[in-house]
Amino acid sequence: MKLNLKEIPRVKNISKEDFIKNYFKPQKPVVIEQFIEDWPAYSKWSLDYMKEVAGDKTVPLYDDRPVDYKDGFNQAHATMKMSDYVDLLKRKPTKYRIFLWNILKEVPQLQKDYSYPDFGLKLMKGLPMLFFGGKNSHTFMHYDIDLANIFHFHFEGKKQCILFDQDQNEYLYKIPHSLIVREDIDFSNPDFEKWPALQHAKGYITELNHGEVLYMPEGYWHYMKYLTPGFSMSLRAIARNPKNLGKAIYNIVIMRHFDNLMRRIKGQKWIDWKNKQAIIRTHQNFS
Repeated sequence: MKLNLKEIPRVKNISKEDFIKNYFKPQKPVVIEQFIEDWPAYSKWSLDYMKEVAGDKTVPLYDDRPVDYKDGFNQAHATMKMSDYVDLLKRKPTKYRIFLWNILKEVPQLQKDYSYPDFGLKLMKGLPMLFFGGKNSHTFMHYDIDLANIFHFHFEGKKQCILFDQDQNEYLYKIPHSLIVREDIDFSNPDFEKWPALQHAKGYITELNHGEVLYMPEGYWHYMKYLTPGFSMSLRAIARNPKNLGKAIYNIVIMRHFDNLMRRIKGQKWIDWKNKQAIIRTHQNFS
């Protein structure tokens, strides 16, 4: 048995008007296949190129270990020179990923390789983030703290993306006071005996190839698995739905700090309690 997932619709290209009408307003995901072929990045950006222009930079690395109470919010698990990291990606599968790496700050010359597309949304110019991963590495199913509209541009290789709308929360084993679901769920091959509620969740799936853009609507849950070594860049636009904007402000101003405070006070007991609550609250919906 598999997750109930629909293929994300694909278009070769799209006008601003069609994007707003067909995807942004109804808050539906879409893959745009040929939107950035005029960017220098389309032909230049590869792992080898990143090694060439950023090889001497020290980068933060994350793996798929469970959250530990001692870890700060988004605290890196290791660091490495970018040149060594690219060599590692090419040599063998690794769990180590880079996420939220701000290329504006780190390697300003990369800014010349892309432009800010006009999708009819005001993109945040200061926050172009890069994400890298080795074969079979993956992110936990999560949503972004600011519930932004996200445009995810993929480079080199293939990446599997599974998305869920926030209206599927009751089936996903969401961890309270956080942005993730239970980390021991394998969304590539879920165990429905252990996680029966997942059978009721309805989501989306696609495989991103080099140069394709995935639009993820506000607050969508996303699970990303690198089928080959590769990397992506995200551009974001602030949430426009007042409810989502309110939730984003709550997450940033209150939730994040409350969670960090509870980790300091209660330690691992707080993490364990949250993990248990994810199961209790989800299964209550089906009692």
